[in-house]
Amino acid sequence: MTIAEQIIYEDNHLIAINKRCGQIVQGDKTGDVTLPDMIKAYMKERDGKPGNVFCGVIHRLDRPVSGVVLFAKTSKALSRMNDAVKQREMKKIYWAACKEAPIPPEGRLENWLTRDEKSNKAFVVNPLVGRKDATCKLAVLDYKVIGRSDGGYYIVEVELHTGRHHQIRAQLANIGCPIKGDLKYGAQRSNPDGGISLHARSITFVHPVRKEDVTIVAEPTDKCLII
Repeated sequence: MTIAEQIIYEDNHLIAINKRCGQIVQGDKTGDVTLPDMIKAYMKERDGKPGNVFCGVIHRLDRPVSGVVLFAKTSKALSRMNDAVKQREMKKIYWAACKEAPIPPEGRLENWLTRDEKSNKAFVVNPLVGRKDATCKLAVLDYKVIGRSDGGYYIVEVELHTGRHHQIRAQLANIGCPIKGDLKYGAQRSNPDGGISLHARSITFVHPVRKEDVTIVAEPTDKCLII
């Protein structure tokens, strides 16, 4: 699938991609080509731009996660969208496939998370510890079971209220519902493509220039979520 085929929204200020499992938003030690680099190369060729092309990262998804990622095509849009992210004005909905169903099937999770750099993993800590430790961050999400796949996995819809490292993965695993394929957080088996069954389903925000509400929806395309 080409970048052109992955574009699910574009105007003069923003571009959104339906990210595949394995693609990276930011560079890492692998040296693999990032989505911003791919987008810039595509726009440069498509639009015949002689100079540099701007593509600013507004938010990120983990490498094994699929779904909608939004980028800015101008510095003005990037600055305004960064402010919206800081003010938690962007609504993010995710779908996760879990072997076990959360109990109750709908609710809110509030946990204090700490991050271990060596293992690149987040851990839930006791609230008495989390409130006093400056390295711990409060993580909040709402969840509900919205269906069940033919393969017997429960589809859990998650709305993020904070954006902590591996937040959904750690919080669902903490209640006994690790995400399918997520070996790092307790899944029994990996997915064939190396991804995990977590998909950024939609984002809703106020457009940085037009000041209109925008909702962008990404259909699952990876086998890891089509079970």
